[in-house]
Amino acid sequence: MLEFSVFNYCYRDASNYKAWGSLLLQGLASNADIEDLSNHFDAGEFFIAEQLGIPPLYAELWELSGGPSIDDHVWHTFYELRPATAEEISVRIFDTVENLISKIRAIQTWNETLSPHWDN
Repeated sequence: MLEFSVFNYCYRDASNYKAWGSLLLQGLASNADIEDLSNHFDAGEFFIAEQLGIPPLYAELWELSGGPSIDDHVWHTFYELRPATAEEISVRIFDTVENLISKIRAIQTWNETLSPHWDN
């Protein structure tokens, strides 16, 4: 039987408006893998979605603000990596846990220029 995980993340602009995202991943991360992720995120939780190939969540807030605003920035926030529920497994698989964790661990420096907001 295949096992799946969910990577939950958030984009919060400078005015604290939030957009949430979830990615279904094939496989399960160990507790050690999950704990280790914070060592690879900026300040233990921040990442640049474009650098990991993860869908950025800005557009959801742009719908409310009429487009990019001065409150936008480059960072998304890691929330959790957990086993998927049976209901969540019906969603399209984004990647494998192993691939995503490998991408995160491979980052030496977060590249702000990959985000459309890097020069705000």
